[in-house]
Order: sequence, then structure tokens, then C-alpha cells
Amino acid sequence: MNWQIQIQLNEKLFLRDPAHSDVGRSILKHGAIMIEKMGLEEFTFKKLATKMKTNESSVYRYFENKHRLLLYLVDWYWQWIEYQCVVSTNNMKDPHKKLDIILDILMLEAEAELVGGPDIGIQVLHKLVMKEGSKSYLTNHVTEDNKNQFFKPYKDLCARIAAVFLEINPKYKYARSLTSTVLEMAHHQYFFMHNLPRLTDFGRAKDATEIVNFLRHLVIASLSYSR
Repeated sequence: MNWQIQIQLNEKLFLRDPAHSDVGRSILKHGAIMIEKMGLEEFTFKKLATKMKTNESSVYRYFENKHRLLLYLVDWYWQWIEYQCVVSTNNMKDPHKKLDIILDILMLEAEAELVGGPDIGIQVLHKLVMKEGSKSYLTNHVTEDNKNQFFKPYKDLCARIAAVFLEINPKYKYARSLTSTVLEMAHHQYFFMHNLPRLTDFGRAKDATEIVNFLRHLVIASLSYSR
């Protein structure tokens, strides 16, 4: 299923909107690929400019630093995920079915293509978020970034999923904590499955559907506890 959407991101993330020019879109495309491949620590705007065959100053016209570029990509991804959750569960009454669909979306087990955002395959952006997404907030300036609402897309997604959890068990007291735990656990288990397999039960098969099954078991077991 294709999703043709236009996502508006926080204007404080960029100096010039990269979505409105060829150079900007190239920064998003090559930046995402390079960050996913080499990690944020090794990635630099100088390396990006060399890949784009342009000057480093051209990149700095769009983003203040590489962390803002990472935030842009991560925020775009989370808003895209939330949009899919909304559309895929629209008019659905059974919250358990909503849960199944949402977990499939989180692990990219639901069919969809990335249309309207960075010109890359969705798997690239998915892997980037899985490996580098936590670095968007695990910083010394997280409080300032939070005041600038850079994490709003992630919070909005958490709130939406938590609401589904509460449909299943309205008395559950830890819906948002469970949601953020599930989201981060999905990242970690996916990364461990491919890189540190002895930390998971999925290292041999390397099948994301097994992670979905594990997360579903975790959620249902937690929501059944209403004390």
C-alpha cells in the first residue's frame, strides 16, 4: 500500500527547508543512507558534501549540525508511522486487532512504501531509527530540545498507542510507560537480532515476525495485570 503524504516538521529543526530544493532532498537522501551505514559518530557534513560533490557550506545552509539532521529524519519517520497507524485502524472497533496492526507497522510487517519523504527505501530509514534513533534524545541538551518540541512526533505516537492499550484495559495504570518500553524494545531486539543474537531468541531465524509475537505477548501479559 502506498501513502502519498506531506508531513510538516518543526521549523526549528532546519535553517532552510530541505524538502523544497534538489540540494535539500539530496542531503536527506544521502545523509540518511550514510548515517545508517556508518553511524552518527563517524558521519560528518564534510563526508556528506564529498558524497554529494558539493561544498560543506551547502549542507550547513540547511542544517545547523548533524544532530539536527538526525532529528529531522527520525521525526519524519515517527510521523509517518503514526499516520499509518491512524489510517490502518480507522473505524476499527476491536482494540486487539488494532494492537496487531500497530505492532506489524512498527516492525514494517505491514506493506507500505515511503512516499512523500526522503528519497530512500523505507528499510533504510527503519534501520537508521532502530540503530541511531535513541541518539536523537540521549544528549546533554535534551531539555532544550524538548522545550523546542523536537520529540513531539515520538510523544504523539506513544500517546496514540497508549490509547489503544487503554481500550483493551481501561484500568491499566502504566499505558505510556508500556508504550515507550515497547517502542524501545522493538529497536533493541531488532538490532540484537542482527548484531548480538545471543541477547535474543530470534538470532537464528532473524525473522521480525517473531519480534512482533514477543511484543504482543508482552503487551497482553502486561495489560492483563490490573492491580
